[in-house]
Amino acid sequence: MQVERVKYVIWAADLARATRFYQETFGAEVTRSSSAMTELEIAGAIIGIHGGGEGKRTWTGISIQVADVVTGAAEVIANGGGLVREPAEEDGETPHLAMCFDTDGNEFMLIRKR
Repeated sequence: MQVERVKYVIWAADLARATRFYQETFGAEVTRSSSAMTELEIAGAIIGIHGGGEGKRTWTGISIQVADVVTGAAEVIANGGGLVREPAEEDGETPHLAMCFDTDGNEFMLIRKR
């Protein structure tokens, strides 16, 4: 079998709002769009957002590496998302993890390279 592409799909109660969140927060580029689904590319990865979600808090397994977790977490909040766990120092090191959620409750991690 020849794999052509891998994407991760999440659900959104408000497709347009969720798309804006990923564009504004992570600079995502829309690669495909319809009334039911939008595909976004972030740093070479594809995230599909399907409309029709319930907007409930859901763990996705998505991990997004950024240079500065504190700044990234602030951008998540500024764009309508939120934090499950704020970035905190660990063993005297600058924060390397923030547990976040998007505008539709999809949880993801912000991490920095260690």
